Amino acid sequence: MTDAQDTAADSTLRTTGGAPPDDGGSSATEAPNPDPGPDPGPEPIPLLEPREGIPPVVTDADTLAEVIAAFAAGSGPVAVDAERASGYRYGQRAYLVQLRREGAGTALIDPVACPDLSGLGEALSGVEWVLHAATQDLPCLREIGMVPTQLFDTELAGRIAGFPRVGLGAMVEGVLGFVLEKGHSAVDWSTRPLPEPWLRYAALDVELLVDLRDALEKELDRQGKLEWARQEFDAIASAPPPEPRKDPWRRTSGMHKVRRRRQLAVVRELWQTRDRIAQRRDVSPGKVLGDAAIVEAALSLPADAQALAALNGFGHRMGRRQLEQWQAAVDRAKALPDAQLPQPGQAVTGPPPPRAWADKDPEAAARLSAARAAVSALAEALSMPQENLITPDTVRRVCWEPPAVVSAESVGAALAGFGARAWQVEQVTPVLVAALSA
Repeated sequence: MTDAQDTAADSTLRTTGGAPPDDGGSSATEAPNPDPGPDPGPEPIPLLEPREGIPPVVTDADTLAEVIAAFAAGSGPVAVDAERASGYRYGQRAYLVQLRREGAGTALIDPVACPDLSGLGEALSGVEWVLHAATQDLPCLREIGMVPTQLFDTELAGRIAGFPRVGLGAMVEGVLGFVLEKGHSAVDWSTRPLPEPWLRYAALDVELLVDLRDALEKELDRQGKLEWARQEFDAIASAPPPEPRKDPWRRTSGMHKVRRRRQLAVVRELWQTRDRIAQRRDVSPGKVLGDAAIVEAALSLPADAQALAALNGFGHRMGRRQLEQWQAAVDRAKALPDAQLPQPGQAVTGPPPPRAWADKDPEAAARLSAARAAVSALAEALSMPQENLITPDTVRRVCWEPPAVVSAESVGAALAGFGARAWQVEQVTPVLVAALSA
């Protein structure tokens, strides 16, 4: 049994939320309780105000320069967060950036008024950035010139440590014993000026992030998983920007209903038209036209704007000009020659869907079944989600085309070739070797 497996089996592991276990015994004068149940621990404390109050929002170059100097002179890790306007605006740009560092306090920066934060990013180069769910915020931070060289992801740390709830509020409450108010997480952060309650919420999001990081580091170290987490953090920090998604229109909700190539062309044309309008108006595409309406038009292939208006999502409060605009997109798709129609599915670069394995390759299906069971058992023993132990796609690829000679060396090399980190290779290779050799 590894150190991590040994500590994961420790009954004192705090993965159920709530405060740290109380080491004190009960009073000798207390009346015995035949069924006391689990100790809920002390009541969590509401966190209502930032320690130094709500800082003014930085909106000019001079104030930004002062913030950069203060944070460059600070000490220790820097907590970083960003607020977007998902569902309201086009794209995933940042509309507020929050930071906190020992010696510098908290800063709230308006990246609309200060769109180039590369100077701040450079001042924090070499400093550990603490983020929660880093992969969500890094793209919008990169757009404004903020790219960490090293980071600590408190959400990912919670997953590796085995916490069942890893949202920021749940982690702060379960690990530190404080309650964060989360009522403004889905508001329109492009609003100007930002209301004071929203700014208070934003400042509190970074108030305890470094404290949470420190507590999670100790817990990971106790479980023997700290080096694992560091490898994961390094992989995130060093990852290049993701490639643009190919054929993003295929992700339209309800696409499983669309089967004919002409109908697929209608989806594509309507999606691209909607995207151009949304980008020009800087609004979320869903506010221009819903996915359900796009699919409805593709399935119906309306002959004219009047027929289009009778479909769900088009008739209600939609003007004649708008209807004609959407009908023109439908007509363009209907007029395409067959050679220009999209194919029913995207090109598959990896193994086929697992449901098809039994017919295509029964031996591969048996390997996959054994591997999945083995990885699931190992993840449970290590108290972490399977997808953080090893990605399901990696398991599928190794099972579909295993090494010619199955050994610890060949399987480990295959895992590493698919991007598995060293700790993942070390943990998963033995169980996969056994599954592939069965």
